[in-house]
Amino acid sequence: MMIPETAYAKINLALHIRKRREDGYHELETLFAFVDDGDRISAAPAAADSLNVHGEFAGRIDDPFDNIVAKALSALPHGQGWAVTLDKRLPVAAGLGGGSADAGAVFRMIERAHGLPGDWHARAAGLGADVPACVLSRPCVGTGTGTDLAEVAENDLAGCPVLLVNPREPVPTGPVFKAWDGIDRGPMPTGSLRHIALAGRNDLEAPAVSICPVIADVLAALRGTGPFLARMSGSGATCFALYDSEAELQTAADKIAASNPGWWQMAGKLR
Repeated sequence: MMIPETAYAKINLALHIRKRREDGYHELETLFAFVDDGDRISAAPAAADSLNVHGEFAGRIDDPFDNIVAKALSALPHGQGWAVTLDKRLPVAAGLGGGSADAGAVFRMIERAHGLPGDWHARAAGLGADVPACVLSRPCVGTGTGTDLAEVAENDLAGCPVLLVNPREPVPTGPVFKAWDGIDRGPMPTGSLRHIALAGRNDLEAPAVSICPVIADVLAALRGTGPFLARMSGSGATCFALYDSEAELQTAADKIAASNPGWWQMAGKLR
């Protein structure tokens, strides 16, 4: 039996960095949200685990056997073996949690087929800070290193049209965090999803732009299309824009494609 799943693109509607920790990680507060599109994964029973990767960004995965999908399979009991196919549609090192989203999808697939062990959260966190949120793939607040999760009281952005744009320049996470100026600009606000997003910020935006200046061009282009919010996601380089209607989103997507045909984009709705 084939098991299909979508690895939903993760965006950080807000990302507040509070301090550097002695272990090299950062204390942060972030508002996770997910788009209703992303990588596509399927699995079928097999004698042993295997992974086949194809799609636009498959070439960016150097070693499929060291891929986070393979690690997610190894982290959970799932029967004799799974033959997994990954259609890599999300850019890599892009602030969309692409690898974490893939791992999260594997966790959900295994949950449907076999159930998850009680310590699934710890196993997911062992694969990456964004993985527990990507397993849930619904709006939540992340604290600590991003693995401590809390539900958002009011999701008033469900179904909101969203446009993702990436200039096709990878931005590794480590150097962006290292370039953060260390200034605590205050906690993330509380309230509904929309309120937190509008009142929040992304503290990694400035350091990411210093490393990859074209991010500023992407943000300017998106803001020029009239969204009610445009911001960089995660550590970049992908930026997102939220619109009041699908018609506005489509007009914006067409405008961006016409003016910057080399940029990657994905349109969808927030989950």
